[in-house]
Amino acid sequence: MRLCEEIEARLNDAFAPEHLSVEDDSESHRGHGGWREGGETHFNVKIRAPRFATMSRLQRHRAVHAALGADLVGRIHALALDIDA
Repeated sequence: MRLCEEIEARLNDAFAPEHLSVEDDSESHRGHGGWREGGETHFNVKIRAPRFATMSRLQRHRAVHAALGADLVGRIHALALDIDA
């Protein structure tokens, strides 16, 4: 399973979002630190879920990282998050 699909699956399971988009932005970082051949190093995630309504910005980011798990986060160089309720 590609990392995009794995990210999507874990976030869907954890938050049942109303909107979720996961974009592999690795190619635009070619030659920069953390980039590797084949991509799957830099991701942009936009997620909207009611569960985030009562959380602070920091709590939202922590919740997403926890849902993804240390194993998956450890394989990613950069993860840009746009999180809202």
